Amino acid sequence: MKTTTLTIRLGSDLNKLLTKVARQSGKNRSEIAREALRRQLGISQFESLRRRMMPFAEARGYLADEDVFRDVS
Repeated sequence: MKTTTLTIRLGSDLNKLLTKVARQSGKNRSEIAREALRRQLGISQFESLRRRMMPFAEARGYLADEDVFRDVS
Protein backbone atom coordinates (compact mmCIF):
# COMPACT_ATOMS: atom_id res chain seq x y z
CA MET A 1 0.00 0.00 0.00
CA LYS A 2 1.38 3.37 -1.00
CA THR A 3 1.22 5.88 1.83
CA THR A 4 1.52 9.62 2.16
CA THR A 5 2.31 11.74 5.15
CA LEU A 6 -0.19 14.12 6.73
CA THR A 7 1.01 16.59 9.32
CA ILE A 8 -1.54 17.94 11.78
CA ARG A 9 -1.29 20.10 14.85
CA LEU A 10 -2.88 18.84 18.05
CA GLY A 11 -3.72 20.81 21.12
CA SER A 12 -2.18 19.61 24.35
CA ASP A 13 -5.37 17.91 25.58
CA LEU A 14 -5.95 16.03 22.34
CA ASN A 15 -2.30 15.01 22.19
CA LYS A 16 -2.44 13.60 25.73
CA LEU A 17 -5.65 11.74 24.97
CA LEU A 18 -4.22 10.28 21.76
CA THR A 19 -1.12 9.11 23.59
CA LYS A 20 -3.21 7.58 26.39
CA VAL A 21 -5.52 5.73 23.98
CA ALA A 22 -2.57 4.47 21.95
CA ARG A 23 -0.85 3.16 25.08
CA GLN A 24 -4.03 1.49 26.36
CA SER A 25 -4.88 -0.12 23.03
CA GLY A 26 -1.36 -1.23 22.15
CA LYS A 27 -1.61 0.63 18.83
CA ASN A 28 0.61 3.47 17.77
CA ARG A 29 -0.63 7.03 17.50
CA SER A 30 -0.76 6.89 13.69
CA GLU A 31 -3.00 3.81 13.76
CA ILE A 32 -5.40 5.50 16.18
CA ALA A 33 -5.47 8.67 14.05
CA ARG A 34 -6.03 6.67 10.82
CA GLU A 35 -8.91 4.73 12.39
CA ALA A 36 -10.51 7.93 13.69
CA LEU A 37 -10.13 9.66 10.32
CA ARG A 38 -11.51 6.63 8.45
CA ARG A 39 -14.51 6.49 10.82
CA GLN A 40 -15.18 10.24 10.51
CA LEU A 41 -14.94 10.17 6.72
CA GLY A 42 -17.38 7.23 6.65
CA ILE A 43 -19.80 9.16 8.83
CA SER A 44 -19.47 12.20 6.55
CA GLN A 45 -20.20 10.08 3.47
CA PHE A 46 -23.22 8.51 5.16
CA GLU A 47 -24.58 11.92 6.20
CA SER A 48 -24.11 13.27 2.68
CA LEU A 49 -25.96 10.31 1.18
CA ARG A 50 -28.69 10.64 3.78
CA ARG A 51 -29.20 14.35 2.93
CA ARG A 52 -29.50 13.52 -0.77
CA MET A 53 -31.96 10.65 -0.16
CA MET A 54 -34.21 12.35 2.43
CA PRO A 55 -36.47 14.12 -0.08
CA PHE A 56 -37.23 10.77 -1.76
CA ALA A 57 -37.81 9.03 1.58
CA GLU A 58 -40.03 11.83 2.90
CA ALA A 59 -42.12 11.71 -0.28
CA ARG A 60 -42.86 8.06 0.56
CA GLY A 61 -43.72 8.75 4.20
CA TYR A 62 -40.36 7.94 5.82
CA LEU A 63 -39.86 10.87 8.13
CA ALA A 64 -37.73 9.29 10.88
CA ASP A 65 -35.50 6.27 11.44
CA GLU A 66 -38.38 4.62 13.30
CA ASP A 67 -40.47 4.65 10.12
CA VAL A 68 -37.79 2.67 8.32
CA PHE A 69 -37.28 0.26 11.22
CA ARG A 70 -41.02 -0.32 11.42
CA ASP A 71 -41.21 -1.38 7.78
CA VAL A 72 -38.08 -3.54 7.70
CA SER A 73 -38.53 -5.26 11.06
